[in-house]
Amino acid sequence: MQDEISSPTFTIVNEYCSENMNIYHFDLYRLADLDEFFAIGGTEYFEKGICIVEWGNLIESIVPSNSIFINILKDNNDLECRHFEITTNNKSIKEIF
Repeated sequence: MQDEISSPTFTIVNEYCSENMNIYHFDLYRLADLDEFFAIGGTEYFEKGICIVEWGNLIESIVPSNSIFINILKDNNDLECRHFEITTNNKSIKEIF
C-alpha cells in the first residue's frame, strides 16, 4: 500500500513507517520557538529514523552532527528556477559531496 506524501503544515509532523525505514517529515513554520519543538518531543524522532525538516532554521542549534542541510533558493532572474545548496557539519559526510 502506498501513502500519499503531503506537507505536514497543520499537523507539524507526518510519519511514514515501514519495516525497513521510518521517515518523519516536519514543517516547523507554525512553531514559535525551540521550546515548542521540545514540547512535542521533536528530539526523540532523531533516534527513530530519517527526519526531513521544513523551516529547520528554528532547530539548527540542536540537530544531530550527521545532519545534511538542503537550502532551496529562488533564482531572481528566472522565477521557474531553483538552486539547491547542500551543506553539513559532519566531515565524513562532506567527503561524499
